Amino acid sequence: MSSPSAHYAFLAVRGLLTLAFLAAGLAKLAGVEMMVAVFDAVGIGQWFRYFTGLAEVAGAIGLWIPQLREAAAAGLLLTMVGAAISHLTVVPGSPVPALVLGVLLVVLLVAGRRQSAANRA
Repeated sequence: MSSPSAHYAFLAVRGLLTLAFLAAGLAKLAGVEMMVAVFDAVGIGQWFRYFTGLAEVAGAIGLWIPQLREAAAAGLLLTMVGAAISHLTVVPGSPVPALVLGVLLVVLLVAGRRQSAANRA
């Protein structure tokens, strides 16, 4: 990072993403009624709710492990693309939360790449 403020902004984005994905993933794993209904609407089966919940929790943790950060952010981004598509096609509700999280993940990926490039220079 080029400045302390950029470093703290990077940490803040990572922290917000971590909280969002831990909350969403744990809600899926706990079988919160709304999550069960969402995955019923998707029509693939409840196994996919567990899979998605585990992916979100693992991704949230991976955001804090330097060697896994980029892969975790990319995996979570794919999850948000899927969430946005499902909200636009079969699941009632707005795709905006998934899109906002997706944008934040892109910011994290770009900032991480810049940081890696600066560390190599």
